[in-house]
Amino acid sequence: MKIIYRGAESLIYLEKFDGEDVVVKERIKKRYRIEEIDLKLRRNRTKEEAKLMGEARRAGVPTPRVIHVDTNNFKIIMEYLKGERVKEFLEKCREEEAKRICFEIGRLVGKLHSHGIIHGDLTTSNMIIKEGKIYFIDFGLGFFSKRIEDKGVDLNLLFEALRSTHFKKLKVCWNAVVAGYKKEYKDSEKVLKRVEEIEERARYVRRKGSG
Repeated sequence: MKIIYRGAESLIYLEKFDGEDVVVKERIKKRYRIEEIDLKLRRNRTKEEAKLMGEARRAGVPTPRVIHVDTNNFKIIMEYLKGERVKEFLEKCREEEAKRICFEIGRLVGKLHSHGIIHGDLTTSNMIIKEGKIYFIDFGLGFFSKRIEDKGVDLNLLFEALRSTHFKKLKVCWNAVVAGYKKEYKDSEKVLKRVEEIEERARYVRRKGSG
């Protein structure tokens, strides 16, 4: 077992399963929770995340293939993608390539939202590029929703991630994301308007806090 990531909610590691290299996401016990509630939450969230990944794939959004779901041990066993995180890829690629990648990201988010899927943690750390194809990973905070507000929050998270991690390319990247999103999702204008409103609310809070 080789640990890739140790988070507050889960442990992610490499392992062998039926002779294949796989990634295992295991939801870990939270000692502060009542045991019965903890078991139920971990089981439900494991099932929900696996379901979201399956629905995303059916919607045409590449995700790791789910090989096995072990709800008794709160594990999702999935395909190991030997690629590079989009976070690192965007830092070193040229502007034209960044545009192409971000347009595709926007298009894929549009596909998710068209099918009522909210990723919940849209950052370039949760996207892997492999042989020119972008895969979305870690749907642990995701859920199903048709609400414009939820889609606006989802997209705003991506904007904030681009601003904090790729600020030198923010304008190029965000404009490309928006173009891809508009191409794919029929209600894109409503969601993008909500993103602006969310950003305005955040600016107001920042101004008030510094006043």
